[in-house]
Amino acid sequence: MSGAVVHPLPRPVVTREVHLVRRPHGFPEHDDFALVDRELTGLGDREVLVANHHFSVDPYMRGRMNDIPSYVAPYALGEVMDGRAIGTVLASTADGIAVGDLVRTNLGWRTHGIAPATGVERLDVPDGVSPSAYLGVLGVPGLTAWVGLLDVAGLRDGDTVFVSGAAGAVGSLVGQLARLRGASRVIGSAGSSAKVAWLTDELGFDVAFSYRDAPVRRSLRAAAPNGIDVYFDNVGHDHLEAALASANDFARFAVCGMIAGYNDTADQRSPGVRNLAEIVRKRLAIRGFIVTDSLDRNAAFLQEVTPWVAGGHIRSRETVVDGIDHAVDAFRGLLRGENTGKMLVALHDS
Repeated sequence: MSGAVVHPLPRPVVTREVHLVRRPHGFPEHDDFALVDRELTGLGDREVLVANHHFSVDPYMRGRMNDIPSYVAPYALGEVMDGRAIGTVLASTADGIAVGDLVRTNLGWRTHGIAPATGVERLDVPDGVSPSAYLGVLGVPGLTAWVGLLDVAGLRDGDTVFVSGAAGAVGSLVGQLARLRGASRVIGSAGSSAKVAWLTDELGFDVAFSYRDAPVRRSLRAAAPNGIDVYFDNVGHDHLEAALASANDFARFAVCGMIAGYNDTADQRSPGVRNLAEIVRKRLAIRGFIVTDSLDRNAAFLQEVTPWVAGGHIRSRETVVDGIDHAVDAFRGLLRGENTGKMLVALHDS
């Protein structure tokens, strides 16, 4: 909490938090984390006390567990894992934020927290929309999909679009946006037959395949015999190699993430992409992006996508794990691909 405490709470609040206590070597283990109880007794000026309802676990968090330079600071050992959360205000010393308001914060992996007013966003949730959507389809994952497909890849009418990790929070929206925005063919990869069926039967993908059933290059070639014009990359490695092989001349790649290598150690690196010469031969445009560079696009994103979500034209799923004590299980499950759609932790007793 910033500044001196000048506004005691009517009664102390005990928050339970997940702290990073050891930097993972490879796949994160439970011993890399600790559950810590802490008492909150008061607010400073222009601060709010929030009881979290849901918080997000996301792939990018794995990179923040490493003490290496990146686009965002690493998590500090012995400190709470921050990230996006939705909750209700229990106490406030900030103008414009009242007790009972539904808010989105960066308080992350904890049951309760105190945040400065500058880090609190009031939410007015329209009919037909779940509040938790603001951690997924209408949150940072949704903005990532929208910016990546439209601004980075420059989707055009008639494009054939391939999305890797298509059953995740980002990929599932990319495919639906491509369909609504005029793509001629939308293709997705996922990790199970159930996810494949969800993509084609409910989300409107023209074809999807499981990357576990056959080499990705072979599956993509069969799904896109006339090649692809846009690739939205969430996976990297064999998916990127397959996309390079199937790319048409002047195709555009939006590279959002490469989760296939997030848990690699220095002595266990996966084989590199073997066909990078296709970039030159086919005159490809490949651009990595970080969504925080495009936060100014959030209003335009919400203006377009919120009515589609409220009206059922865009669908989403959430994989919800109950309880702060199971937050690490949720994160490990995310890295193993156990989620369909957005992975969330629910805190029903907060």
